[in-house]
Amino acid sequence: MFSFHWPWFALLLPVPLLIWKFWRRPHGATDAYTHADRSTLLHPALGRLASTFITSRSLTHAGSRMQVLMLVLLWVALVASLMRPQWLEPYTEVHTEGYDLMLAIDTSRSMEALDFTVEGRQVTRMAVVKGVIGRFIKARDGDRIGLVVFGSQAFVLSPMTLDTQAVYSLVDNIVSRMAGDGTAIGDAIGLGVKKLRDRPEGSRILILVTDGENTEGSLPPRLAAQLAAHEGIRIYTIGVGSKGLVPFMEDGRLTQVKMEIDEDLLTEVAAITGGEYFRATDTDALEQIYQRIDALEKTQAESRTVMIPRPLYRWPLGISLLALLLLGLFPDGIPRSWFARRAHG
Repeated sequence: MFSFHWPWFALLLPVPLLIWKFWRRPHGATDAYTHADRSTLLHPALGRLASTFITSRSLTHAGSRMQVLMLVLLWVALVASLMRPQWLEPYTEVHTEGYDLMLAIDTSRSMEALDFTVEGRQVTRMAVVKGVIGRFIKARDGDRIGLVVFGSQAFVLSPMTLDTQAVYSLVDNIVSRMAGDGTAIGDAIGLGVKKLRDRPEGSRILILVTDGENTEGSLPPRLAAQLAAHEGIRIYTIGVGSKGLVPFMEDGRLTQVKMEIDEDLLTEVAAITGGEYFRATDTDALEQIYQRIDALEKTQAESRTVMIPRPLYRWPLGISLLALLLLGLFPDGIPRSWFARRAHG
């Protein structure tokens, strides 16, 4: 769409006509000047000579008409440049009011337990969690996602980002024991709160995935949950795996190891922040949990179209320069002989 950014500059278009009409020199001004100033040697009939010169350059002369047209074109083009012509190109901007999700994933030694089955084959808790979380991340279009891994210590693996593909790749490369053998649930929550508290209120969510009890760390989980509640961050806790004796590969041999999940702690942490605790004992349950969270945290998207201006002032400015060049080449108007050559040429 074509438009002018400063259309009110069009008021300058009649200025030369007004000057020509109202600022004419009074009749006889030349003669008065001649009689007033005797110190300058002037032609004895300067006024009559001037009137003769003007008469000889009547607008009926083709060159003079062309010169006037060039002057008009020059002025119109300059004013058009001042009006800043522009072409408005529509650009649709999609604004998504997404959520800020921080995923805290347990990478302790217990995540190597083989109590999940996929297509009749035993797989580790970590493999199942990575697969389900990866699909969950891909479904979170428009949300900012961060990633914390924790074992004996907690680390930020990814800051809050809209690049879900990058977070997905990081999740795919998570391995057990990368943060130590222990389970520092409180430190993981505290680190997630630290990264989420600067985000807008009402959209801050921490999803904590763990399979054990809090055995490491300097920050108690309940105190960390209270800090999260103070910052308006909801925590959804997910307990992964089975209790009791579970199959575990150790030193190349499959053994049975007793493991526990502190469900009371995870339930309390979620309740303090207004979240919810989920229990995942198999692959289907974990899938359903993420589907439920995805349904609870729907995003609302809106789009708006803005007009991007592309300036066009160079065109009228170029025309004005061309007109100025012609006036400089032919200051007395284009000669009649030039038109004759063009007519016969």
